[in-house]
Amino acid sequence: MLFSSIHFLYLFLPCVLLIYFICPRGWRNGFLLLASLFFYFTGEPVYCLLMLFSILEGYLFGIWIDKTRGTGKEKLPLVLSLVVSLGLLGFFKYADFFIEIVNGAFAAAGISYRGAAAQIPLLKLALPVGISFYTFQIIAYLVDVYRGEEAEKNLLSFGVYVSLFPKLLAGPIVRYSAVRDEMKNKRRESWENFAYGAERFVIGLSKKVLLSNSLAECVAAASDAGERTVLLYILHGAAYMLQVYFDFSGYSDMAIGLGRMFGFRFPENFDYPFISKSITEFWRRWHMTLGGWFRDYLYIPLGGNRGSKAKWFRNIFIVWCLTGLWHGASWNFVLWGFYFTIFLILEKLFLLPYLKRMPVLAHIYTLIVCVFSFSIFEFAELNKIGEMFSGMLGLGGVAFTGTMTSYVWASFWRLMVIAVIGATPLPKYLWLRLQASCQGTGVKIGMTIVEMLGLAVLLYCCTAFLVSGSFNPFLYFRF
Repeated sequence: MLFSSIHFLYLFLPCVLLIYFICPRGWRNGFLLLASLFFYFTGEPVYCLLMLFSILEGYLFGIWIDKTRGTGKEKLPLVLSLVVSLGLLGFFKYADFFIEIVNGAFAAAGISYRGAAAQIPLLKLALPVGISFYTFQIIAYLVDVYRGEEAEKNLLSFGVYVSLFPKLLAGPIVRYSAVRDEMKNKRRESWENFAYGAERFVIGLSKKVLLSNSLAECVAAASDAGERTVLLYILHGAAYMLQVYFDFSGYSDMAIGLGRMFGFRFPENFDYPFISKSITEFWRRWHMTLGGWFRDYLYIPLGGNRGSKAKWFRNIFIVWCLTGLWHGASWNFVLWGFYFTIFLILEKLFLLPYLKRMPVLAHIYTLIVCVFSFSIFEFAELNKIGEMFSGMLGLGGVAFTGTMTSYVWASFWRLMVIAVIGATPLPKYLWLRLQASCQGTGVKIGMTIVEMLGLAVLLYCCTAFLVSGSFNPFLYFRF
């Protein structure tokens, strides 16, 4: 079930909210667990058992680590828990990827079986939705318990933490220490929180339905135009980059908004990444909870930037190759991680001082690097990545523009302008300035009414788009 679906918006969510606020406070966690499991069951009936197993193993390993703390034996349950959690993630997400590598090695070595090239059959398992996110949450919790945090003794609270439907499918990655008190029924729901959550949800829904889905049509039009020109390749790359941004940041806004309706405060996941003036800054603003996870649970334990530069760059290489692989079981994601590794190392070696002195050029440099990176992100076929790179650079005799290019640009330039402006803090800044300039009770009430009407119009427009049956997947569900 998608957040941007009629069933979720007008059936599941209203029923859950109604029952939740009717329930006595002591029953609310139990109801949230049932609602979250039902939410997951509608899309992944079989993998509900995997979800329940993940909850149970995370809970039991946490208790085990807590009980052995200080005895010198606490590392054993931690290692076993990592083997189980990463083993499940690896089996369901990466099994076929590694089987293909082995089969390729067999073919290269000329190994045969009964007269034919030796081949291990692919498992072709369906990827459990959200497994990358909830697995990383469980690992973060267990490592924090190993480092001294108190283990959660209440299975119900831990079950809600892992399965809570607003953040279940695509994050943000929430650490248990950040929501421990809220999981123990100590959260305080209020009309103020609910209003903020509803506003944030509608804004996220609008990002997804009105912008990301429309940008997907732009990407498809550029791809299907039947013309190879520099401007068309640039439009394709920029539109796809913005599509991914509004898709994922929209989902994060919806998740944060839904959490606030139920009294939870989830961490921010995006902070206007396209205003960055370096790739280092970009990755402090993009998918912040994933970056924080890799920093705290892999980069720093590896040694971070301590020691020699060789070890420092080794750590960056490991983290970013794994960050790429986390996004998908395909070589283009490994290449994507390696691509960012190169620029991050170059910036740390000598580029950052120059970028700080030339902010305009630094911003242009960052956008160019990002547009090319999303071409790697988009295509699993390496030849298509090469085509996009050469096309945007005008190599191989690619013309600068053409008839179909002009038509596609004329059809989508307004959307691109709106998307570019929407990816900056400008709309929020102007709205806050307008609110600050309003004096007097009557004017403030008028502004509140205008804001509510604006949100209602956005919700109406989103509903109209969804009823029309337009293209509506979440890109990050496949990760």
